[in-house]
Amino acid sequence: MSIFNRPHYTSEITSFIEELKEKKPTLEAEQRAGRALLWDKNLDRSLQDSRCSWKPSRARWTCCST
Repeated sequence: MSIFNRPHYTSEITSFIEELKEKKPTLEAEQRAGRALLWDKNLDRSLQDSRCSWKPSRARWTCCST
């Protein structure tokens, strides 16, 4: 017997998630669909560049100079 062997441990959260996935096998696919709907968007860089065409002025800050 090795001194490094430990009994297999699963946390309550891991057990809960595994049980949830067994009860509802479509859960992961639904989560991916929701993420794609809200977050995973293809960006049009040319459109984004035209929206962000503002550039800061190169005026010097003279309030603290002596």
